[in-house]
Amino acid sequence: MKLFLLLTSAALPLLMVILQKKWKNTQNFFHLAALISSLIFGNISAFAIYDIIKDESVFMTNIHGIFLNPLFLLTGGYLGIYLLYILILQLKGRDN
Repeated sequence: MKLFLLLTSAALPLLMVILQKKWKNTQNFFHLAALISSLIFGNISAFAIYDIIKDESVFMTNIHGIFLNPLFLLTGGYLGIYLLYILILQLKGRDN
């Protein structure tokens, strides 16, 4: 499973670059998906922190419950892939 995660974290940004070259509209989709993902990711984080402060249960183990939220993991994973995609585009731009 670790090897799969490692390989897909390298392959998916490259696939995104290829798709963006082939169809220009995919770049807008990737940006929109990143915007929506960052809003969801940030709101889930903020709500979790708010609940902890409101309940006055400031323990390190309480905040880690956020990692059980599949939407948090999905949006965070996409943002990681998206960041690598943007870095690849930046590096390609310097070569030209």
